[in-house]
Amino acid sequence: MASSTRIEDAALAGCAPDLADTILRWRRWLVSEKNMSRHTVRAYGIDLGQFISFLTHHHGRSPCLHDIGETSLSDFRAWMSRRTMDGASAASRARSLSGVKNFLGWLDRQGIVHNAAIGIVRTPKKPHKLPRPLYEKQAIELVHIPSEDWVSLRNRALFTLLYGCGLRINEALSLDIRDLPRDGYLRVLGKGQKERMVPVLEIVEKSLTNYRTECPFAETADRPLFMGERGKRLQQQIAQKALRELRMELSLPETATPHALRHSFATHLLQNGANLREIQELLGHASLSTTQRYTDINAEELMKVYRKAHPRNHT
Repeated sequence: MASSTRIEDAALAGCAPDLADTILRWRRWLVSEKNMSRHTVRAYGIDLGQFISFLTHHHGRSPCLHDIGETSLSDFRAWMSRRTMDGASAASRARSLSGVKNFLGWLDRQGIVHNAAIGIVRTPKKPHKLPRPLYEKQAIELVHIPSEDWVSLRNRALFTLLYGCGLRINEALSLDIRDLPRDGYLRVLGKGQKERMVPVLEIVEKSLTNYRTECPFAETADRPLFMGERGKRLQQQIAQKALRELRMELSLPETATPHALRHSFATHLLQNGANLREIQELLGHASLSTTQRYTDINAEELMKVYRKAHPRNHT
């Protein structure tokens, strides 16, 4: 990425030349060394841009590298307070801080600038939200909806894959023809370029085959598995729109999203006897604590049944 490349965010606007050049070097490192997606790099750039904009107004001038190193704990807290006043949620503020910490951490490791205060800044606590899976009947109804043309067959194959294998939507849409299941397993490249093998149910393979048979685009090893109507890789927003339309048709809740199908996969496995370690491997979670959220869902559902059914609750 050359220094003349147009940046998609505000990170370079209004900062001194030495800081602008350093930000570009950091961005190149995120792409070439950390293999971060364009979406993540852009999000980090936006986070850093917000911070630099704050420093500009805070000090009344364009910040330089020295200013980044001299930013105090009170400055960081004032920035977080400003983000709160602007209406940013705890999750949004945590992500903003993460982007700035990444940049400052890189500066420190490169021997460019050291800022001790950033290590003291506490990450805002995000509210504990349980994933909202579909009920088994709803999920099955969704993946069995009649399909008449290749687009509806594609959507059905995609949603069946998400529910049948627990994939993230971007993992599914990143698949190429060469990645099709072999010997009952699908190779998935997840977060952090971590690879995992996921068993594929017969109904998933059948749904993929039905779609591929009707898809009008010739298959090559490097062709995307899920194609858009214009002959390019299917985009997330198109898949999300298709599910919204199905959701309305089937009177499903607004929480019925592509990611909810992944949650449904994990929850229904747990309800039917799978253990957490197995589910962790299938989902590609780095930490078991992430997978343990699904035990909270089961406990919540159990409590609902208990309160509704126990005779002493009606006296």
